[in-house]
Amino acid sequence: MSEQSSTHELRYLAKFLITSVLSFFIGTVHGVLQVIPAIRAWLDSIGSPYGGPGHMIDPLAHAHINLVGGVTILGMAITYYLIPKISGKPIYSMRMVEHSFWWTTIGVSAFYISLMIFGIWEGQLWLTHPEAIPEIHRFYGPIISIAATCLAIGFWIYLANVLLSFRSIYKK
Repeated sequence: MSEQSSTHELRYLAKFLITSVLSFFIGTVHGVLQVIPAIRAWLDSIGSPYGGPGHMIDPLAHAHINLVGGVTILGMAITYYLIPKISGKPIYSMRMVEHSFWWTTIGVSAFYISLMIFGIWEGQLWLTHPEAIPEIHRFYGPIISIAATCLAIGFWIYLANVLLSFRSIYKK
């Protein structure tokens, strides 16, 4: 196999790497912002990191963008790269590779954005009109559930693809 065809075949991994790097960037900016004294004081006043709306921002949103968006998506890319290199056989399904990427990326992005929006919104209400918070929860639950379901679908497709790839490797 020529170097050019090998490079072309691996281009599908670029989006995983770009998403991972972008997630780490967002996560590091988030981390820097949440330790600025005025922001830290606001987060602490709304319950971060132990409860109240503050825990949606720190640690939940911060951890998910770094660990899922950064580490997990990078791990997916590494797995998809290494299986063919180690086994000499292709990944079971390139279509599943695409699906695992998009479901996971959309899921983690929606989860992060939802946690940030609801954390800030509820945090402001926590300090000014705490009685209004339950009204927001009728939106929060379904939106977070949809984001988490997308994320789970991405993980399950990835796991199925890896298991099916290994099955084809060890099949006689």
